Amino acid sequence: MKRSELTEFAVEEEGFKLKIRRGANGLPIVSSSRSSNPPFPAASEASAPQPAASAPAPAAAAAAPKDEAGIVYVKSPMVGTFYRAPSPESKSFVEPDSKVTETSVVCIIEAMKIMNEIQAEVKGTVVEVLVENGQPVEYGQRLFKVKQG
Repeated sequence: MKRSELTEFAVEEEGFKLKIRRGANGLPIVSSSRSSNPPFPAASEASAPQPAASAPAPAAAAAAPKDEAGIVYVKSPMVGTFYRAPSPESKSFVEPDSKVTETSVVCIIEAMKIMNEIQAEVKGTVVEVLVENGQPVEYGQRLFKVKQG
């Protein structure tokens, strides 16, 4: 922001608002609002205690027993556009029944014109691809169903 001499920047897209403004001391002030938890806390929220963070835990615990034993989900670490292959002409990184390791690249998520390779972070076999190629994804959204082992 200093290099570009910006004093304020705001983005609003599909229920998500982000506003960054340079304070009097030159440090950025971030505020965001969203229907679900953001991937990062706003600067004003970072130092405050977050009792709301404990609220999703019971929901996650309730969902856990419904999940199959030995099944892990590769989740999106960011908001962006999901791509199964490095280019439209290339074959997909993984298909159902593909073996993956912790460092296997399983997809790309494009965020702000940057292509981010997403790794499986688990060793096992891909059971199902849960997102269509070219579809937008949310932070924490399940992308792949993987059977550990």
